[in-house]
Amino acid sequence: MSARRSTAATLLTLAVATAALAGCSKKDDKAAADAVKVNATDTACEISKTSFPAGHVAFDISNKGSKVTEVYVYAAGDKIVTERENIGPGTKTTINAEIKAGSYEIACKPGMVGDGIRQKITVTGDGGSAAPADPRLTAAVDAYRKYAQEQADATIPAVEAFAAAIKSGDLEKAKALYAPSRTGWERTEPVAESFGDVDPKTDTREDGLEPGQEWTGWHKLEKSLWADATIGDAEKKLADQLVADLKDWQKKIPEAEITATSMANGAKELLDEVATGKVTGEEERYSHTDLADFVANVEGAKKAYELLKPVAAEKDAELAKTLDAEFAGIETLLAKYKQADGTYTTYDKVAETERKSLSDAVNSLAEPLSKLAAAVVVK
Repeated sequence: MSARRSTAATLLTLAVATAALAGCSKKDDKAAADAVKVNATDTACEISKTSFPAGHVAFDISNKGSKVTEVYVYAAGDKIVTERENIGPGTKTTINAEIKAGSYEIACKPGMVGDGIRQKITVTGDGGSAAPADPRLTAAVDAYRKYAQEQADATIPAVEAFAAAIKSGDLEKAKALYAPSRTGWERTEPVAESFGDVDPKTDTREDGLEPGQEWTGWHKLEKSLWADATIGDAEKKLADQLVADLKDWQKKIPEAEITATSMANGAKELLDEVATGKVTGEEERYSHTDLADFVANVEGAKKAYELLKPVAAEKDAELAKTLDAEFAGIETLLAKYKQADGTYTTYDKVAETERKSLSDAVNSLAEPLSKLAAAVVVK
């Protein structure tokens, strides 16, 4: 190639690269301008706009308070559209979501307790995304809904067996069946939580009760079985109610709002569940079956990721490579605690140094997992 042609080719390449960068810059600037900014403090929840078009929405969240906070987007009846927990003081995060037209509330929860500081928002338009759906994402959503239904369907006979042991007064059998009855729920908890009324009835810990809320569900029974070693009429009644409430959840799966971004966000939420409850030992404080929940959360998060991976890997190969490695690492770590009978070591027998290793593994996976939703956004 002559020097003149080489120079011309170089200039052309630079021109194309500059134009591409300018195009990316304009897209990035537009995305930043379109994002809904949420400034959360200990006493306020400030949002940059209270009305915006339906479709893909990015919420850029800054925690400017002194407490760890959560941010939720609620539809009517406190049905969770999207959420992000465990946002530390002075940190920022982004939630990508697909939202239909309608009226909603954004809630900031300093200290991760209570109903939160709420702001009303209106989402306008016909509720659809301007971009055509990637058929691979449509297939992923369909497959994940099927998975969520399968987990709910499998939970019912497991929780019925747990309830039957309670009603027969068999304390040891009830203890043995407690953790298995929760597996399907823990794998798909973000879907269950999205209904608003099911989770408070079935999976609330005593310190998570709202004023005036009656304590029911798994953890109330957990306390009776392990802390009180008691099975009476009250526990038998609670067991029946738990079965009924979970059957209600099972029936609601077909109406769940599931999108590719909600699947990705749900995977991150499952890791947040681990970080805020399982690793600390707070979730199963009486039975110490936290590792069984931990494993189910990771399994559910991995299922969502694997269904989205074909698109995510195409858009961000490095992210997919990192997630593959992090999931493999945490699975290897958890496998150390699996017993010959399929149960897991009780968490009270896990040393603090081991808990630190588990916590580090969760954080190492959670960080790249928080980027999954952006990697499957249809633009």
